[in-house]
Amino acid sequence: MLLDRADAPALEAVAHLCGLQAQEPQEPFTGLWSRLRGFQPAALNDLLTGRRVVRTHLMRRTVHLVTAEDALAWRARHNAMLRQRVLGAYRRELAGVDLGELAAAGRAVLADGEPRSMPALARAVADRWPEPGTRALGEMLVAGVLPMVQLPPRGVWRTKAGVRNALVSSWLGREVDPPSPDEGADPVGQALVRRYLAAYGPAATADVRAWSGLAGLPGAVAALRGELVAFRDERGRELLDLPDAPRPDADTPAPVRFLPAFDNAVLGYDDRTRIIDDADRGLSVTGARVVLVDGRVSATWDVEPGTDTVVVAPLRPFSRAERTAVGEEGRELAGFLSDGGSRRVRVASSA
Repeated sequence: MLLDRADAPALEAVAHLCGLQAQEPQEPFTGLWSRLRGFQPAALNDLLTGRRVVRTHLMRRTVHLVTAEDALAWRARHNAMLRQRVLGAYRRELAGVDLGELAAAGRAVLADGEPRSMPALARAVADRWPEPGTRALGEMLVAGVLPMVQLPPRGVWRTKAGVRNALVSSWLGREVDPPSPDEGADPVGQALVRRYLAAYGPAATADVRAWSGLAGLPGAVAALRGELVAFRDERGRELLDLPDAPRPDADTPAPVRFLPAFDNAVLGYDDRTRIIDDADRGLSVTGARVVLVDGRVSATWDVEPGTDTVVVAPLRPFSRAERTAVGEEGRELAGFLSDGGSRRVRVASSA
């Protein structure tokens, strides 16, 4: 959705993109503005408060904004990865904790239907497990053993709010879908591969793994191979795609786009050189907001406090036409982020 803004509702875009990374609560608004024609923040607000999209730990154990349907369908397939990633950070602290018992204790605390912060939930069970500390217990409860969502007003436009967590079943009215009884078939894994390729293909199996954080998807890829098409990139890697997916010619013009922090257009690949130079790869994991020029990361951007001015820092020299295009799109972004209060943009001298 970056070559041409789509005339699509926000819910359809969130689904198509397989969710938007959202640990920075306001960033998904910019991600959708850059992809949807006429996007208004109220549309996403309504989806959040109307329980049609949710904020939850999912791919790569990071907070994603996904549709309620995808949260219910995908969570069980991510369970093992989520637990292992929390254990990777707190294995020593949680060594003596039975995770099944911890999950049951957490559910008992949340049975009253009241949302809780992570520290409050951890403190409620800490008498039983005093050794690990509230951070380790809280991370495992909120991001590991219990399917949970972060409730509004967290993530609402121009609103600062702490994290209040509730069980998915409490917020959405039903439990997440159970794992497939046929482990070999992995229907959810196959659906994830199809959906990922529809949004981000052509891509290698390593790209699917890097995006999802799931190690077991090669089996799903193998099961789908008969319905996919294959290509080779410049390095000889096999890239897979859906047969009817759009694959624009290499000379298709790519307009300037401002991406939010941690956008999956950058993070959703193992090989990020397709969109960002190796020398700038670190920007993709530090939360830098980036500007695409001709389809590649060519600058970073931020908003100057107090002035609502969009400030652009080029990573390479810009031509006069590129500088003009960046300025024009930057002014539109400034207007969006300030609710029409500013159209100021400043493009620094090229690096």
